[in-house]
Amino acid sequence: MEFLIGGIAACGAGLFTNPLEVVKTRMQLQGELQARGQHAIHYRNSFHAIKTIVKTDGILAIQSGLVPALWYQLVMNGIRLGSYQTMLNIGITKDKHGNVSFPKSIIAGACAGCMGASIGSPFYMIKTHMQSKAAKEIAVGHQHPHESMLHGLRSVFQSYGFTGLWRGVSAAIPRVMVGSATQLSSFTKSKEYLTKRQIFPANSWLNTFGATICSAFTVTMCMTPFDVVSTRMYNQGIDKHGNGLHYKNVVDCFVKIFRTEGLWGFYKGWGPSFLRLGPHTVLSLTIWDRLTVFHKNFQMNKVIKS
Repeated sequence: MEFLIGGIAACGAGLFTNPLEVVKTRMQLQGELQARGQHAIHYRNSFHAIKTIVKTDGILAIQSGLVPALWYQLVMNGIRLGSYQTMLNIGITKDKHGNVSFPKSIIAGACAGCMGASIGSPFYMIKTHMQSKAAKEIAVGHQHPHESMLHGLRSVFQSYGFTGLWRGVSAAIPRVMVGSATQLSSFTKSKEYLTKRQIFPANSWLNTFGATICSAFTVTMCMTPFDVVSTRMYNQGIDKHGNGLHYKNVVDCFVKIFRTEGLWGFYKGWGPSFLRLGPHTVLSLTIWDRLTVFHKNFQMNKVIKS
């Protein structure tokens, strides 16, 4: 049940935040391996990007890749949040005094994220391809001709086999491990702090809400560089042998971005990332936490009645 609750919570958040995911993806690909001032700027900021996408590609384009995005949320976060909740339930994240251990929470969150990212990788790849697809005049990055999620999965499988579906997973794992470790550990610790301080009632949703705000800011700062690298690795074109046209591996990607785009290259799309991660973190973790509480209360009432 913990896995289903985690997946449903993330899907509920992803439905509302996908437009910002589209914007973030395109801004991260804009000016790929080009120095500042040496490329066209189609998307100046989040709001300009949304306006440009709607004007050029149509209103539905702001929800590009929604289907694989929701499948990714269901699979990846179902496994990630479900695994983390299971570890919370059995006490892995607590110290000998029963308090939340920050180091243990980081390790638990990273492990949960690693499992989720590995299994959900094919959906993330197709999502990235579909979100970057645009009209020629505003196109950035490599353009993939997928017409739908199934068409994309089938095309990749037919061209590059089963392993082709996991191309880019080497970048996704550190991305989600860092994001998951910072998100879940900061959320758990912040919620414990707010609850102990009794700023709000013990079971109030305001404790959850306050903790998610802290978590959203922390995860955006820590994860964005890995997110940029992941987007580039997933979206790059590949040759007939299945090798990337721009990047050989994750390290090569980091080095090339730094050399050509500088340190700021790792924070492209930071604005829409925070605008997306803020609501997504708040919505997904709040829904997850409330559903978890509801499930525990339901189970407790069943025990009492029996």
